[in-house]
Amino acid sequence: MHWKPKSLLTLKMTIKRILILAFLAFCLATACQDGPEGNSKYVDLFMGTAGDHGQVSPAAQLPLGLASVGPDNKVMSHSGYDYDQKEILGVSVTRVSGVGGNGAGGNLRILPAKKGVEVSLVKETEKAVPGYYEAALDNGVQLRLSATNHCALEQYIFQKEADCTLFVDFDSAIDHRRNKCSYSIVDSLNIEGWVKSSTVCNAGAYKLFFRLQTDVPFTVQDADSLTSQLCFPKGTGRVEVRIGLSSISEASAAEELAAIAGSSFDALRKEAAGAWARVLDKVDVEGSTPEQRMLFYTGLYRVYLSPFHATFGGQYAGTDQVTRQAQDWTFYSGWSMWDTYRAKFPLITLLDPELTSDFCRSLVSLYQTGKRNWATLTEPVPTVRTEHSQITLLDAWEKGIRGFDLAAAFPGMEAEADKGRQPGSRSGLTRNSPDQKMETIYDLWAMGRIAGIIGNEEAAARYAEESENLFEETWKADFMTVTPEFEQMKGNGLYQGTRWQYRWAMPIYAGKMIAWVGQEQLADELSTFFSRHLFNQGNEPDIQTPFMFNLFGHPERTDSLVHALLTDDNMIHRYGGNAEYPEPFVGRAFRDLPDGYAPEMDEDDGTMSAWYLFSQMGLYPVCLGTDRYELFTPLFDRIVLHLPDHDVTFIRRCEPASARKIIVDGEALPDFSISHSKLVNAKEIIWE
Repeated sequence: MHWKPKSLLTLKMTIKRILILAFLAFCLATACQDGPEGNSKYVDLFMGTAGDHGQVSPAAQLPLGLASVGPDNKVMSHSGYDYDQKEILGVSVTRVSGVGGNGAGGNLRILPAKKGVEVSLVKETEKAVPGYYEAALDNGVQLRLSATNHCALEQYIFQKEADCTLFVDFDSAIDHRRNKCSYSIVDSLNIEGWVKSSTVCNAGAYKLFFRLQTDVPFTVQDADSLTSQLCFPKGTGRVEVRIGLSSISEASAAEELAAIAGSSFDALRKEAAGAWARVLDKVDVEGSTPEQRMLFYTGLYRVYLSPFHATFGGQYAGTDQVTRQAQDWTFYSGWSMWDTYRAKFPLITLLDPELTSDFCRSLVSLYQTGKRNWATLTEPVPTVRTEHSQITLLDAWEKGIRGFDLAAAFPGMEAEADKGRQPGSRSGLTRNSPDQKMETIYDLWAMGRIAGIIGNEEAAARYAEESENLFEETWKADFMTVTPEFEQMKGNGLYQGTRWQYRWAMPIYAGKMIAWVGQEQLADELSTFFSRHLFNQGNEPDIQTPFMFNLFGHPERTDSLVHALLTDDNMIHRYGGNAEYPEPFVGRAFRDLPDGYAPEMDEDDGTMSAWYLFSQMGLYPVCLGTDRYELFTPLFDRIVLHLPDHDVTFIRRCEPASARKIIVDGEALPDFSISHSKLVNAKEIIWE
């Protein structure tokens, strides 16, 4: 039997689609003949982009760049993109990586089609490398996307003789609840205006000014106050759109575009690749498996996605809406501190101390200009929340970072603490539930240490006493005596986590716990915690627990446990991001796949990636706010940290999870811990 088409029209449409796909494949192959070099080739931007398995995006972005340019799917996830979806609403220029709630960003969305036309990605043509994304659409258009710190770079390549139309939604957002916008046509190449959108969880709002510029003159059709259809001459072939962003003004956004006017798309794309190479080449690893190397560098990439570079022409906008100067430093904004203080910022402090200094200076400014636990209504960029910023400031200071004024931030910390003392307060250092109390204890402890550093001995003693008293009261009442209810996650009076998980939340007070319970009993109870699969690898409150055996005299248990968490395909997980799974998830929580994170895991703005990197490298900062790292056997045979002054080389001479001693520059350590100063000044650290 011979195959016969239903109609000549069907045959023509089939042939046309084949020709379109062949043309697009040729264009994409030509555009991508130069692949990434160095460690950039080990980054998989599609890892964790499917469904609720990380909530991340393959968007094109610079390290810490505000512009994050990528497709938004019709059924959006928290970052706008979902690997499992094909239909898109268009290309937007902002997002926050790997956070929960409704996400944030999705602004200034452009669809290369007429209003109301459905367009889908041709999934097999998608490609993303650090600083660049490309794909073909089923309407024959090819996307090529890149970015600078403050500019989105978008190329739309149309078929010959096709209608060249871009539908611009100035009112677009991932979370639309606080959206407002305004725009005006400057001329046939330029549009300017501003957009205002919700921060994550609709806790506040941010405002961005923009200048949209095309390289081909357009005419406007079907415009209203929220959208506009830009039409280009038939046969144009390619339209390049550049969108400058600023927190200062439309003029400032236009200046961002003017600064790159002499550079081509491909030149700027190469600059983006170079910027990522400088970040990813800070660490070299050898050994283990190809997948573990992919996980390492993909994680390092995601650590450097935020906070956002928010300095425009030497100026920045505070949350008090006052424009300030930042001539000799860079102001950053866009924080997710409840997550990132635990692992992400300590990792950057280790690898990039000069950058941490600017982060800390930015946080000091935040304390001075108006800080809330979550977000204000006048944020300069998309953001999430800022609790525990004092711990990050203290941690950086104790590790030798300078260039910021702790004394200038301290009044803001005290005001925050005072708000939290008010009954029923939902701001400041809150104490309405056992988990909130445990986290406030850490903040108060950090404030006591900071007060001592700045010479305020009265405040140092007062906050230290308040922290110690609140810890004793809370831990003895809610966490010391284990009951069956400790395994319950929902309906237990805690926001996220079980009492088992929050039981270990204050490693800085491990000595008090030992005095009340006993060291061996705590070590055994921590072993029970893991043997009963009570550890939640998909959320942050207990991510330090695998490394706490060192504090209870059993570093060998940390060694074997961490190795299993990284490599065991039969690992059992009972808990997701917000609740217990209906059925336990069995497998590794990190895999190099589109659904590569455990179900419901928020990647949380680089926090989980930083946890994984520390775990692979063989050290972890359990007691934040001190200069101490706990040590265990690295996953890799050899790791080289390219620090600003010199290289530090880690060498593993033992089998995985079997280190018996650690030698630093020829001298054996007395235990399995090391100070930050000793670590960064070492040349060679050997696990034997």
